[in-house]
Amino acid sequence: MSSLAFLVTELQAAEKSLAILRSSPEQATASLASDSPQSDDLLRPVFMGCATKNAKVVAISLGSLQRLIALKAVPQSAVALIVSTMNDAMSQGVDIQLRILQTLVSLITNFPSVHGELLGEALLLCFKLQDSRIAVVSSTAAATLRQLVMFIFEKMVNEDRIERDDDPVLSDATLPDGSTQALGPCAKDAFSVFEDLCLLANSEKPNFLKLDYLHKTFALELIESVLTNYHELFRKATHSNVRQHSELLMLLQHHLCPLILKSLSDRHVFPLTLRCTRVVFLILKQFSFELETEAEVFLMLLIRMISEESDSSNPDHSGSRPVWTRVLAMEIMRGVCSDAELVRNIWDRYDAQQPGSKVFGSLIVALKRLVTEKPALLGVSTQMMGVGISHAGDSATPSGSNYGLDVAGMVATAASATVSGVVGIIGSGVGLSVQNSAMKLQCIDQLDKADSPPIPEAYIYLLAVQCIVSLCEGFASFTGPLYTSIMVQRPRAAGEPLIRAPAALDLSTLVQDDAATQHLIIVRSMVENGWPALLAALSFIISTNLSDELFIDVLSSYQALTNVAGMLALSTPRDALFNSLSKFAIPSRVVSGLESYVEPPTPRTSTSFTENLGLTAPIQAPGLSDRNLACLKVLVSSALFLAGSLGESWYGILEALQNADYVLNIKASQASTNRRMNTPMTPSRSVSAASSAEQGKVARHPLLMDIDSESVLAAVQRLFDASKNLEDSAFRDFVTALCKLSSEMVGMQSDGNMLMESDDTLSPVPISPHRRRVSGIHLPRTLRQGDFGVERLGSVAMLNIHRFIYRAPEVAWNTTTNHLLWIMGLSSAPQSIRVQAARVLDEILIVVPRNLSSTGDLQPKVQRRVLDVLFKQIVPASSDVSATSTNIELRRMGLETLHQILQASGHTFVVGWGSIFEMLGSICKPAALSRSQSVDSISTLSLQETPRQKPLPLIYVSDRGYTALVKIAFQSLKLVCDSVSVLSPEDLRLCIKTLGQFGRQADTNIALTAAESLLWSVSDSIQAKRKDAEMEPEYSALWMCLLLEVLGLCTDARHEVRVGAIQTIFRAMQLYGATLTLDTWNDCIWKITFPLLDAISIETRRSPIDPGALMNSGLASQSPEHAWDESKSLALQSIGTIISEFLVIKIMRLDSFSKAWSVFVTHVHDTVSLDRRTLSPPALLCLGKVVRALSGADASLQVKVSEAWECVWKACSDMGSMVLQGGRSQFSPSTNTMQLYRAFSQESLVALVDVIRNTRSISLTQAKEEWPLQRLNRLMEILKGVLTYPNSTDYRPDVDGLTPVQVVVLDAIADIDLAASGVPSLIIRDLSEFSTLPFLAAFHVPILSPASPATPVAASSQKQVTYIALSKKVMPLIVELYTRFKDELEIYEDGTLEAVFSAYSIPIKLKYECPAPSKFGKDPPLWKTATTSFLRIVTDSVRRMAAFGDGISDARVEGIWRQIIEVFRGGILADCTATEGFSLEDQEAEESFDLSLISSLEIDLVPHLGDTRVPDHLIAQLAKILHKGSQLYKSSMDPSRPDSPSADTANVSDDSRDSHDFEKVDLDIGTTAPGILVPRERFSFWCFDLLFLICSNVTSDQESARKRVAALCLPTLLDRCKTTMVSYVADEALRGNMPFPRAREDELLYVLRKVLDLQLWSGTLWAALSESPSKFSDSQPAVDVTLSPSALIADVVRRSPVAHLFYFYSVLCEIASIPRKTPSAWVITSSSPPEATQERRGNVVQPHIGALEEGGDAMEVDARTLARKALKVLGKEMGAI
Repeated sequence: MSSLAFLVTELQAAEKSLAILRSSPEQATASLASDSPQSDDLLRPVFMGCATKNAKVVAISLGSLQRLIALKAVPQSAVALIVSTMNDAMSQGVDIQLRILQTLVSLITNFPSVHGELLGEALLLCFKLQDSRIAVVSSTAAATLRQLVMFIFEKMVNEDRIERDDDPVLSDATLPDGSTQALGPCAKDAFSVFEDLCLLANSEKPNFLKLDYLHKTFALELIESVLTNYHELFRKATHSNVRQHSELLMLLQHHLCPLILKSLSDRHVFPLTLRCTRVVFLILKQFSFELETEAEVFLMLLIRMISEESDSSNPDHSGSRPVWTRVLAMEIMRGVCSDAELVRNIWDRYDAQQPGSKVFGSLIVALKRLVTEKPALLGVSTQMMGVGISHAGDSATPSGSNYGLDVAGMVATAASATVSGVVGIIGSGVGLSVQNSAMKLQCIDQLDKADSPPIPEAYIYLLAVQCIVSLCEGFASFTGPLYTSIMVQRPRAAGEPLIRAPAALDLSTLVQDDAATQHLIIVRSMVENGWPALLAALSFIISTNLSDELFIDVLSSYQALTNVAGMLALSTPRDALFNSLSKFAIPSRVVSGLESYVEPPTPRTSTSFTENLGLTAPIQAPGLSDRNLACLKVLVSSALFLAGSLGESWYGILEALQNADYVLNIKASQASTNRRMNTPMTPSRSVSAASSAEQGKVARHPLLMDIDSESVLAAVQRLFDASKNLEDSAFRDFVTALCKLSSEMVGMQSDGNMLMESDDTLSPVPISPHRRRVSGIHLPRTLRQGDFGVERLGSVAMLNIHRFIYRAPEVAWNTTTNHLLWIMGLSSAPQSIRVQAARVLDEILIVVPRNLSSTGDLQPKVQRRVLDVLFKQIVPASSDVSATSTNIELRRMGLETLHQILQASGHTFVVGWGSIFEMLGSICKPAALSRSQSVDSISTLSLQETPRQKPLPLIYVSDRGYTALVKIAFQSLKLVCDSVSVLSPEDLRLCIKTLGQFGRQADTNIALTAAESLLWSVSDSIQAKRKDAEMEPEYSALWMCLLLEVLGLCTDARHEVRVGAIQTIFRAMQLYGATLTLDTWNDCIWKITFPLLDAISIETRRSPIDPGALMNSGLASQSPEHAWDESKSLALQSIGTIISEFLVIKIMRLDSFSKAWSVFVTHVHDTVSLDRRTLSPPALLCLGKVVRALSGADASLQVKVSEAWECVWKACSDMGSMVLQGGRSQFSPSTNTMQLYRAFSQESLVALVDVIRNTRSISLTQAKEEWPLQRLNRLMEILKGVLTYPNSTDYRPDVDGLTPVQVVVLDAIADIDLAASGVPSLIIRDLSEFSTLPFLAAFHVPILSPASPATPVAASSQKQVTYIALSKKVMPLIVELYTRFKDELEIYEDGTLEAVFSAYSIPIKLKYECPAPSKFGKDPPLWKTATTSFLRIVTDSVRRMAAFGDGISDARVEGIWRQIIEVFRGGILADCTATEGFSLEDQEAEESFDLSLISSLEIDLVPHLGDTRVPDHLIAQLAKILHKGSQLYKSSMDPSRPDSPSADTANVSDDSRDSHDFEKVDLDIGTTAPGILVPRERFSFWCFDLLFLICSNVTSDQESARKRVAALCLPTLLDRCKTTMVSYVADEALRGNMPFPRAREDELLYVLRKVLDLQLWSGTLWAALSESPSKFSDSQPAVDVTLSPSALIADVVRRSPVAHLFYFYSVLCEIASIPRKTPSAWVITSSSPPEATQERRGNVVQPHIGALEEGGDAMEVDARTLARKALKVLGKEMGAI
């Protein structure tokens, strides 16, 4: 009943609520929110539903309640009831509990005014659910609690933001120290909750929460969340508008810190300790200032935890903390060290205070001890030792220098000692890397673990490394930007330059109250006190087996710490760090290992590599690894960054760079050698396989990029380049350190026991090992390579050359030059270093004058300074200085420097000319002549063989080195001569004197150049000063003296001197010739020019050249004879130039011109006839040039011009006779070599023809008329001899283009005026002969074998003169000339036309046997060119002969026609077998081209062939040609002539003509042989067509001539047709049903059709069979009726137009009676009779041969039918039908 009553009550309450809601929903909502009386009625059903035990009803009720709360439709008064109701329903199922948690969150967040006990009850409800054993409920409750606790503190934040005038109601709260404090509701709630969390975490009874127990871990998590998100509330107020909550900070001091300290001191449980350490980290991170003491305690506790096991030797670690506690502590420390500001504050609060604990110092010491406690675990990096170093003997080496860890004295002793015991673990695979040593999730973040996770053994050491790296990076990240802003980016005054290399910071000059300054002081103190431990840790870590990533981090820390120390002016740590870096960058064992390393003689194989593995001998050259190079790169980078503040520390850095330069350069050179030996080793880097594999997987760090030797050396170079950015004081320190380093190295190598220097060689002796540098460089290995310091000093000086010029000498000039001069004067120093110092000094001295300004008073001072230093180098300080090779070399370099200075800056010198001449004079001093004089070999030979006029005395020096000095000094003197115009008369006189001395030197070049300088320098100056009238006599005499002195060298025994003197003398005459008087020119001609030619000619003709020298051009070109020939060639060229230039204006006006001209031409003639042939071209070119100059003569000189060219033509005629004589005696392979050497070259012939052309040009210009025919005949004779000269050895290919000789000959012919009588015939005949040269005169060039002069070279390897290009050029040219002179009777009468046709007949006959027309082009064949040219001429020529009539003699007419018929014979009967290999298109094209011959015969020749003056046998010969050309089968297997395969066509024709009666056909002869077809069947039918055509009555023009031709050709046609038909009948009887070849059938049908269609002129056959066919061709005698009937019928039949059918009667009967099937074919019958097919278009008759038949009908014909038709025609003619 109670349940029923409750249900009824609930239904009533629900009905009442529904009624309220239905009446006014908006009013109901407002009533709920405003806590009206109706609110109880509306909420009662919800509360009653929650009170039921029905889970479904409770869930619905809670859901409704949650929605009402979210809509804020619940009154504030109902909150307590809601909490109570949810508390009662908490025992329901999981869904109800989760719904309660959701409702609680909504309730607390939507009703911020819930405070105090009500809030506590709500939180208690969550805490109870959080303690549930159901995981989902517990985790949800925990999350709800976190959210609610955060909301409580968020309300506190919001409460603090409320304005002062709206302060909430305050209530007192009891603080942990017993005092009370008024707090707002939200602040009190937050305080109470946080206090209870601390109490519960410490297992104490809470004051606010009615909770008996809470898990410490959960409490600590809630505390951590609060501190993480609202740490600002716990701090002391820093702003006036922010409320101060000291009560919360007091909670941290009194509750939380003791709790954490107690937990960390008790037995360690992983979850609890983990959360405690997390809270500690928050306290240190956020409250280190407010909780200074507590933070100090925590820090020292963490440091103690870190270092606790470092000193423990008990393996069980009994009583010690677990390992994971150290890891947690290290993870906390990593976070602390990552906060640079926190670290600085730690130092300021603790370490900086006198009584305070040294937290920072203890930390870095603990970190150092930690990283070094297990070296075996971290391993040793073999890369840090370099590559190619044996490790087997490591244990025997002192530990202090084993890995380069002996840095900063005692600082790194511990680290070094630690490492010394771990040699055996090298290469064991241990090491430190982020991938293998780190945890995926750091230990302090693993909140879900009940026990500690597996921790890698090396993880704690990775953490320690990361702590150290963070500390160093923190220093740099703070100091670097401040340093940049203070020192670099600071405001500058006007005109103040930009500071590119600033000095270190001076903190005393900064504003001390500034926070940044205070922190800089802190950082400086930290580095100053902590660098020993940091350096020891870093130096140990970097030598362990680190991954690339960690190595880069550690190396970056090195760099950061070094830069910070440098920026803050901490020189001691900076230098220690640089020293440590240098040891890692260049291990001393690598340097010393390079000394003992010996390159293997052969490339290593894989076997030898395996055998050497593990042995003490290195398997590759010692060198630097990638990590060494990375360290070196950092060293250079830091030095570059701190360049402005290093001061004396430069010395150590430069020493390290010197060692690196040595190793890298030696390594690179050895690697290049290995590369040439195919050894797989790179020149710049050598990395282990494991490292390479690892680096191949990931991208490389920038510090590991560009670390090949080239890039690192480039970085080193950039460091030296940066010296130009240094201030003067810093630059002075840099240069001083460099000189100090160089002095020490040179001094070490200058030991008396080390070097013994002789005159020419250096004998290095190893120094004592006690004298080595710390770097370990073994000095003798570098003796020849020079000194590093000297080399770099030079490059630095070049970069800072303006300091040397414009700064005081004390800055750099004095230090540098004095140091270099000291080295040069140190006789005990190695030669290479002394020379290197001289080279560097000379480079400085050269550049300084170039960059010196010409304004101001600085110029003379600097010039004097430069010359003074150079004077000390060139001029010995005293006379007792030994003349060793080194001293001579140093003087030589000084002279070269002087030369370059004069070359670039000599024109700017205002002082010092006296010093310059003194320096040059100190070199060139006269010496006594020795009996054994040393001269050039060729000059000596010349002097011995051909004693000449005694030359000027020469100065000889026995010492070769001294001679070299003379050469160099002379170059400087040349430069002085180039500027001789600025010299005073005294200086000029001294210059001339010095030039005279140098000109008498034995050195040929010096002698030659002195002569040129005498003229072109001094002479120019003299000529310029001659313009002054007062000075003219003196300077003129001086110029003439110079000229005569040079003239004396023109016949010197030395070829080079001769050439130079000849060039000089004639260039001088050319330069000043226009100003010379006629008397002077007369002297120049008779006293200089001709005597020079006479003297040289005597030498050139003194002894003939050895024939064997011809075979060896190299020896020939070096022989004295060849040298003399070159001298004469040059003289001839020069004389030609001089005479041609001044001939008209000066020379021709001399009284002795005629004699001088004759002598000159005689010289040229004698040179061609007497000297070696190599002199002919220059002699003829000289003559040609002079002859051309005659064209400029005016009218007053025409008599002399006439004499001159006549003299030249006479000489040319004589020389032409020599050419003709040589051409008539063509040399054979057995020809004497000397004769071949005397042969004219093609160049000579070209020059000869040019002279002739020039002579003719002058003659024609003067006489205005052509030469007489007799002289032209001589001219053509010479030209023909030149063109066909067969004995030259320098022919050029003449297939595709004309040779120079052919070109010039044709040009000479083209110059001839053809207007005179007889000249055209002469030219055309000779050109016709030229066109036959490819076929009649081609020959191989006579080349003798070098091995045996009598043995000819194989023809295939010889050059060949073909004349093909000439023929291609001439054949069309003949047509042009004929066309031009075709109306001239003489070319017909004098045989010219016959010569032309004869020339064309040769290629037409040869046809395909002609030589190829081109090698590289596509020119038409020669026979086609000839055919085309022939047809063009023959077409006109037959008409012209008819027009001339009796003007041409019968003999000439017969000769011309004979040549014409001969040409056609060659074209028609030429061998065309070669076309069988052509394509069908090409074969057709070839036949079509040959059709032009047939067409020309048909149209142009046949009408004129019947001329009465043409002999009968020539016409009959044409018929025989066509008869033979119409043969379809080759004569060797002709089916038409089975009995006589080789019968001659002429005999057949004669037989047929003598047989006047019809013959009986013999049918017993036959053959079945198929026969061999001719290559061109169609062309044969064309010939057959023409034979029918000339015998037919087809046209009425020139009827009489055509009848004569028909009568003479008809017997041949009848014989040809009869033979075809008779052979067919005979073969048909033998073959039976065996078919005939197609060609035989076509031939038979063709003959029958043609015979059937043939219409003869009446009486043609009668005339043909008569005794005189020509006589009776036009008219026959009347029929003799007295004859017998048979004779009468025969006589009448022969007069018929079809008389030929009577001739074939018997064979036609046989064919018509053949019983078997006869050949048949489809043909097109003509629609008009044959007479109508001949058309005339104007005066041109269109050809029938080869034309296609048009119109008509197609019909089938066969042989039997055609024969019967022929018989019918015969019967009709006889009247039988």
